[in-house]
Amino acid sequence: MPDRLNRRGFLRKSIVAPAAALAMSFEEEALIASTGKKPAAGMPGGAIKGLPTGKIGNVTISRLLTGGNLISGFAHSRDLIYVSSLLKQYFTDDKVMETFELCEECGINSAILRLDEHCIRIMTKYWNNRGGKLQWIAQVKMPSKDPLSDAKAAIDNGAVGAFVHGGIADECVAKNRVDLLAKAVEFIKQNGVIAGVGGHTVEVPMACEEAGLNVDFYMKTLHSHKYWSADRSPEHDNIWSKTPEKTIEFMKKVDKPWIAYKVMAAGAIHPRHAFKYAYEGGADFICAGMFDFQVREDVILTKDALSGQINRQRPWRA
Repeated sequence: MPDRLNRRGFLRKSIVAPAAALAMSFEEEALIASTGKKPAAGMPGGAIKGLPTGKIGNVTISRLLTGGNLISGFAHSRDLIYVSSLLKQYFTDDKVMETFELCEECGINSAILRLDEHCIRIMTKYWNNRGGKLQWIAQVKMPSKDPLSDAKAAIDNGAVGAFVHGGIADECVAKNRVDLLAKAVEFIKQNGVIAGVGGHTVEVPMACEEAGLNVDFYMKTLHSHKYWSADRSPEHDNIWSKTPEKTIEFMKKVDKPWIAYKVMAAGAIHPRHAFKYAYEGGADFICAGMFDFQVREDVILTKDALSGQINRQRPWRA
């Protein structure tokens, strides 16, 4: 088979051969995938088209989930002011649904999307017009006038789960209002869907665990600082996991499922490194924003990261 350039500028022999040699590019170092590995010992769950799965509550979820920031135009592109507009132009309704279809074809069965009219409309259209089965886990805020209204809207519109937005949870913990998070979790669970709390700071799961919140899962950022802008000051939308080692250490003691997000630091870390780091750091699932042309490769990299013996100290919690 002739050599091809893949979506990140690599020269490779075939998309179905992750062991193929990858050529050096300007942006990224050469990486070589390993093959012939056996499934990781002790990892529970089944598989969808070869992609491992786990369960949160009674919901079966692929170990890799697709995220929603890109389709909503939230790029986290540091100081590149045009990128969010570019994303909104690229991700038409048809392109979003095409991306979702690719996810399902490759074994990704769940998406994490914000709760807004745009995402509700897209998911409804995808389910009704395309016959899609992709599960929606909704990221919700807590409006001051009616803190539970977002969660109710997510449930009413077919979400299988909901979690409090990481920025909102950060603020609640900083203001000693974990009780608000507890009310949201209780309401979501009472309505029969899985309930979680997000967070950028490790103090969020710490406070929730100390308060005894009965969450079904945590959404917690995790990425290394091995990229050039990680520790630059002043901070300008360039870091989301300020204490990754502290997060990894604390989460070892937490017996609830953990979905890691921002694992690529918004595109600054190659997914081969990022996925491995997150799974070895204890994450049970990864949420990753993906363009349509990235889906297949990211699934291959997930399978590769989960194959063989990974250096993981935290037990699988899902």
